Amino acid sequence: MNSLDLNLLAALDALLTTGSVAAAAQRMHLSAPAMSHKLARIREALDDPILVRAGQKLIPTPRAEEMRAPVRRLISEAFVLMQPGGGLDLTRMQREFIVRAPEGMGIVYGAALLAEIQREIPLATLRFIPESDSDSMALREGRIDLDVGIVRDAGPEVKTAPLYEQRIVGVAKAGHRLLAARVTPKRFSAEQHVSIAQRGRNKEAVDVLLADIGCARRIVLTVPSAYGALMAAARSSLIACVPEPLARTVASGLGLEIFKLPVAIPVEQVVQAWHPRVDAEPASQCLRRCVASLSRSATFGPLGQRVVAGHNALLS
Repeated sequence: MNSLDLNLLAALDALLTTGSVAAAAQRMHLSAPAMSHKLARIREALDDPILVRAGQKLIPTPRAEEMRAPVRRLISEAFVLMQPGGGLDLTRMQREFIVRAPEGMGIVYGAALLAEIQREIPLATLRFIPESDSDSMALREGRIDLDVGIVRDAGPEVKTAPLYEQRIVGVAKAGHRLLAARVTPKRFSAEQHVSIAQRGRNKEAVDVLLADIGCARRIVLTVPSAYGALMAAARSSLIACVPEPLARTVASGLGLEIFKLPVAIPVEQVVQAWHPRVDAEPASQCLRRCVASLSRSATFGPLGQRVVAGHNALLS
């Protein structure tokens, strides 16, 4: 480029982030033809096609992949530098926060988290995207603002902070025969189960522990999310093992009952992870602060007699 054009830099960032002319245009509040014109100018300036068609999608060229993270960083730094006095007025900022998290987080915390964020950033919007076991570069490349969950492969430079400890519980349709007597490993394993596809793991923890005592679940259905498992259990006689916060939020509305599993699954630490690039950014700090605050307020006591009405003696 003969002269610096921050509008083209912002357009390039939007194109590399969305991988779509239409989505980039929407993000920048432009028409699709206007964004196509900017893409043409970028291609001419860089002497590279940047995005090329592959079937129904546009994919980045190697040059574009190399530029993705530096462009995102430059945009973030330029945004901070151009604020009056070198600081941000969060009350006037328009910002979409992208959080990668288990599906259940959006269900349990989504609306409350947005309300918490908008107390400081009234024009903020919030978008949850699902977990992926094949995309560990999203934080580094700036395609997400925060990664929440049982993060095992975030990368050595990524920062993390603990949020809460999560337990796994069993759920079954109200009146299920499994709940008519004590839930033992043998009776539990004999039922048909719905399993959740695991991020970065071959087996769920419950299956590993059952195998240690010579038992195995009869898994007849595997779904991509805990909410999918809850829906399957609600519409059948299948048994599901899901995170307790999600179970407590939706089980009664789906006609499900929660029960303690017959094996002692260790609690897992749920964390929030972010890239050092945004560690000092006020908006990102606000997001992390709100997530942490909401997590502290959403506590769950021991699973015991008050959880499953009508089966107190069986679970104590």
